[in-house]
Parts: sequence; C-alpha cells; structure tokens
Amino acid sequence: MPSPLTSEQPRPTAAATAPETPGPSPEGRDHFFDNAKYLAIVLVAVGHAWEPLPGGRLVEAAYTFVYTFHMPVFILIAGYFSRNFELRPDRVWKLVTSLLVPYVVFEVLYTLFERAADKPDFPLSLLSPYWLLWFLPALFFWRLSTPVWQAVRFPVLVSLAVAALATLSPAADGSLQVQRVLQFLPFYVLGLRMGPQHFELIRRPWVRFVSVPVCAAGMLVAYWLVPRTSTSWFFRKNSTQEMDTAEWTGPAATVLLFLAAIVLGACFLAWVPKGRTWMTALGTCTLYGYLLHGFVVRGLKYGGFYDDPFFDTTLGTVTVTVGAIAVMTLLCTPPVRRLLRPLLEPRMAWARQRTAVPPPRT
Repeated sequence: MPSPLTSEQPRPTAAATAPETPGPSPEGRDHFFDNAKYLAIVLVAVGHAWEPLPGGRLVEAAYTFVYTFHMPVFILIAGYFSRNFELRPDRVWKLVTSLLVPYVVFEVLYTLFERAADKPDFPLSLLSPYWLLWFLPALFFWRLSTPVWQAVRFPVLVSLAVAALATLSPAADGSLQVQRVLQFLPFYVLGLRMGPQHFELIRRPWVRFVSVPVCAAGMLVAYWLVPRTSTSWFFRKNSTQEMDTAEWTGPAATVLLFLAAIVLGACFLAWVPKGRTWMTALGTCTLYGYLLHGFVVRGLKYGGFYDDPFFDTTLGTVTVTVGAIAVMTLLCTPPVRRLLRPLLEPRMAWARQRTAVPPPRT
C-alpha cells in the first residue's frame, strides 16, 4: 500500500460512488482527499517554519493550535486508505519501497546535511529518526498492524487505551520514537473504522458553520494554555517521567488531546474543497514536500536567517508563514515528483525475490 502522502486511492465501493457520499471522481480519485492532504502538509510546513521564530504568546498559541490536529488529520486519512490493506507479499513489498527505503535514504541525507551545516559529529542511526522522518517507520508499523485492528472489538477504544498507557512507560521513549507511534495510533485506527458517510457528515453546511466559533474557542484555549503547560504534550513523544509530571497527567492528556484533535480536525476538513481545484495535483505529491522542506527550514535556521530582528515582529511572522506556504507548494509540484521519483518511489524490482513458476502439468 502506498504512503498516504502519495497513495493511489483504493478501488471505490458501491457506497463510495453513490451521489450522496464523497465518492471518487470519474478519474477514479476523490479530489477531496488530495485537497485535504495538500492543506494539511502546508500546515506541517508552517508549523516547522514557526519553530525557530523568537516567539511571542500569540505565535506560540497558533503553533499549539495547529499542532493539536494537523498530524492527526494526516494519520486519520492514512488509516482510511488502509482499510483494504492485506499482509500479502506484494503489499508488504510496496510498504518497504514507499516507506522504509525513503526513510533510509533521507536519514543518510539529513545526517550528511547536519554534519555539513552545523554539527560535524552528528550521528547516523536508523533507530533514532531524524526530526520529521519518524512518520515513515511509524506508518510502516501502523499498516502492518491493520489486520489486528480489523479483528479486535472496539478497536478505537483499545488503541486509545494503548496510547494512554504508553505515556506511563519510559521504555517507549527510546528507539524509533515508539512513544509517538503509540500515542498517534488511535487516529490511524479511527481512520480504519471510518467510511465515506462519515466524511460526508463532516462536510455538511452546519458543520462548516459551527466550525468557526469552535476554532475561535480552540485558539483562545491555546492562548490560555501557552504560559501554563508545555508544548511538548502536543508532540506526543514523551512519557510522564520524561515530562517530569504526575503519572495521571499522561493518560488524561492523551484522551483530551485525542478529543481536541477530532473536533478541530473535523472543523478543518469541513472547509476542504470537494472537487478538483488548483491544489488537487499538489495533494498527490505531498511526500516530496514533507521530506524535502526540512532542508529549507533547517538551512535557513543554521544560516542565521531567523536572527534578524525583523522576524520578532508581526510582519516577520507573516512573511515566514507565506514563505513556508510557497516553499511547500513548490516542493509538491509534479515536476519535482518527476525529477526525484526514482529516489522517493523506487521500484527496486532487482531486489525483490521472484516467485518460482511451477512447471506445467503433463
């Protein structure tokens, strides 16, 4: 199964093609999801571009607000398009070439980049994903676990319990960012359980109307939280021991963040265009923007770009935001995909074991 960042959408069911559901276009794709992926990946880029800014309570509040739901939306969509995943050799091989191979390639590239730009002794470790690369092995393991969540009763509740308990285990803070894998797991499982009718519900006019005051309230809550809590909770990568808080806060934060992400994610999806737009083609190339924009953000940071006092102003923040949108849009264009496709989507037929053809019967 391809990555959700570039995946071809599965063959539609009869329900998916019904007029009242968000079914695919005549070309076989549902443009709604391509549009959603593009908008979500833009929020990822904006959030990363805000990280090096000098700060300010309003910027921190916006950062907290965005981090509440942008990756959960992406992961939920990944789960939705994994509903038909089966542990067949061809599907598993596709996972290897579309997720693990790019992970290894970019782990090496980002290590070399860090050594050249800022840290000559920066270590290479495939068990410690670099910054934004954690998502690739995480999605690999989530997809492999799909048959489990399709078999268990109350899968969303079970996965949420797993995520909550993970916050109590410092052992999950180690290799491959297991803590993050487990804490984001409920969004993937929820996506597995969703159908076209759920997305149709999200896109109803009354949801769009309600989403405006809900998002305004969410921003106010984020503004209130900034001086009172750590942003690290929204990264979902640390246990309560690492956060140096009482044990009960981990499970409580997991449940609250899950609910907040679902509500704000629904508000976000309610405004995603349904049909083909200028952003639709960009939504098919989001893997490229995701993996490449880190070079731009970290390159500007190491080059002293953010040290200019201008970026401690409102206009500076707006400039960074617009710049992040422009860079991500450029990196998601089809020409970039055509240029780098052998690197990010290798077929690697030479490495795959060939199935022996049985001799003809006589």
